Amino acid sequence: MVTGRSRGLVRGLVVASHFPPTVMVTAFALALSAGIGAGARTTTLVALAVLTGQLSVGWSNDWLDARRDVAVGRADKPVVTGLVTAATLRAAALVALGACVVLSLATGLLPGVVHVVTVGVAWSYNALLKATWWSWAPYAVSFGLLAVFVVLAAPGEGRPAPWAVAAAALLGVGAHVANTLPDLEDDAATGVRGLPHRLGRRASSILAPVLLAAASALVVLAPPTPPGPVTWALGAVAVALALAAGVVGVVRPRSRAPFALSMAVAGVCVVLLVLAALAVVVPG
Repeated sequence: MVTGRSRGLVRGLVVASHFPPTVMVTAFALALSAGIGAGARTTTLVALAVLTGQLSVGWSNDWLDARRDVAVGRADKPVVTGLVTAATLRAAALVALGACVVLSLATGLLPGVVHVVTVGVAWSYNALLKATWWSWAPYAVSFGLLAVFVVLAAPGEGRPAPWAVAAAALLGVGAHVANTLPDLEDDAATGVRGLPHRLGRRASSILAPVLLAAASALVVLAPPTPPGPVTWALGAVAVALALAAGVVGVVRPRSRAPFALSMAVAGVCVVLLVLAALAVVVPG
C-alpha cells in the first residue's frame, strides 16, 4: 500500500534529482547515440548510464547543499520542506553512482572510463568548484566528455569530431550560467560565488545566450557537409532567441526571461547536434 509519506518521499527524490536537466541530458545522449547508429543495445546502455549518472549528480547536489538551502529557506528544495532528508539523498546518490559505474563499463572499458570520469567531474562541481571562479570548468569538461562517451560507446572505430566536443562544451558552460540566474541571490547569501555570481546578473544574462548561440553556430557551420534548410532555420531561431535574451538581460536583468530564453537556445542547440549526428563521428 502506497502511503502519503511514500508518495512524498518519491516526490522529494524526483525534485531533488533536478528532473528537467536530468531528462534533457539523458534524452540528448539517447538521441545522439541513436542518431549515429549505435544500435538498440548500446543506445539503451548509454541512456541508462547517463540517467543514473545524472541522478547521482542531482541528488548529491541537494545533499551537499542541504545546510545552505535550509539557511536561506529554499522552499523549492525538498530537504527544506521535509519531503526527504539529506541522509536519504546521500544514500540515493551513492547507489545511483554505483549503478552508473556498472552501466558505463557495460558499454566497453574505454567509453565506460570516459563516462565515469564525466560524472566524477560533475560531482567536483557540487563538492568543490561551484563557489569558485572555476565553476564553469566542470560543465565544459563533462559536457564535452559526454559527446566523447556516446561516440566511443558505438560499435566501430569512430572518434568524435572536435567541433562536436567543442560545441557540447560551450553548451554546458552556457547552460551553467543560465541555470544560476534564478538563484543568484540565494546562492550568494550562503557563500556560493561561482563565475556567474562574480560577473553579476546583467553580465551573466548576456553571457549565457552568447555562449549558447556560439555553440549553435558551431554545429551549423563546422560539419563538412553544407547545412540544409532545417539546420539554417534552427540556427536562425537560436540566434534570434539569444539576441532577445541578451536585450532583456540588459534592460530587465531581474526578469526570468533571460533564463527562459537562454534555455530555449540550449534546447535548439541540442536538436541541432542530434540532427548533425552522422557528422559527429569521424571514421577511425
